[in-house]
Amino acid sequence: MKVEIWSDVVCPFCYIGKRKFETALTDFDNKDKVKIEWKSFQLDPAMKAIPGKTVHQYLAERKGVSVEKGKEMNDYMTAAAKEVGLEYHFDKAIINNTLDAHRLLHFAKKKGVQNETKEKLFAAYYTHGRDIGAAETLIEVGESVGLNAAEISAMLQSDAYNNEVSQDQYIAQQIGVQGVPFFVFNNKYAVSGAQPVEVFAEVLAKVWQEEHPLINAAPAAGFCTSDGVCS
Repeated sequence: MKVEIWSDVVCPFCYIGKRKFETALTDFDNKDKVKIEWKSFQLDPAMKAIPGKTVHQYLAERKGVSVEKGKEMNDYMTAAAKEVGLEYHFDKAIINNTLDAHRLLHFAKKKGVQNETKEKLFAAYYTHGRDIGAAETLIEVGESVGLNAAEISAMLQSDAYNNEVSQDQYIAQQIGVQGVPFFVFNNKYAVSGAQPVEVFAEVLAKVWQEEHPLINAAPAAGFCTSDGVCS
């Protein structure tokens, strides 16, 4: 079974969705036959580093609310993350573009360590307050999963995998992805949002048995829209 997951490194629901899916996968009898592939989806392709601007301020501007309200929303996400064993530290998060992080993920896919790299990127941004748009961070993340630092550096200095990132996002548009995370099973069954573990478990079982095709995507339980707004 192939599971393709569209997400962005700076989508809080995406990390939570990853963990919930993995929890469901743990109890799936055929988990060793499931291949996971991460697809690129940039919530804000125009995003750039803005020294001094907090994630609370960024979210407030995107949502058109006060900074206090933005912090309240992030506090809610922190609590939701904690429920699945994740630590979010929005006060330390650094705003930056995610293109290079996605290019690193495609490079990691070629080397067979994409899923491990995705986990490290999420942790770097949400838990450790690292700049996931900085070459230094990306090289460090890559080395932690066994990738070669010199090869990562050369890749980042080139335009390698730009087309792959664009292609992922084009496909997302074609299949009607409105927000992430978005899970596609065997290219025909879809689940949208950070659904409960039970939903992922049910879909895994149904897809494997091929008894009842999942015509429509499950209702979103929290996701980030294509304009960068998470709700």
